[in-house]
Amino acid sequence: MSPPIVVHPCAPTGGRAVTINGDVAGLARDDRDLIEFLRRAGIYDAEHCLDDPHWIEWRGGRAHRYEAE
Repeated sequence: MSPPIVVHPCAPTGGRAVTINGDVAGLARDDRDLIEFLRRAGIYDAEHCLDDPHWIEWRGGRAHRYEAE
């Protein structure tokens, strides 16, 4: 089963799209943005699941990196 949260590859101008259960949550420019999206989705212990592959799949780049390369 795939993780419910996907952090997509960096956009050319920076930031990464975030989807939660297939719905677009927004464009994260840092971990604070990502945590806020998760909290809005009802994940209240969000900071503890950022590195948990059961929760989040980081695609097309290193985790916690939001700059275009």
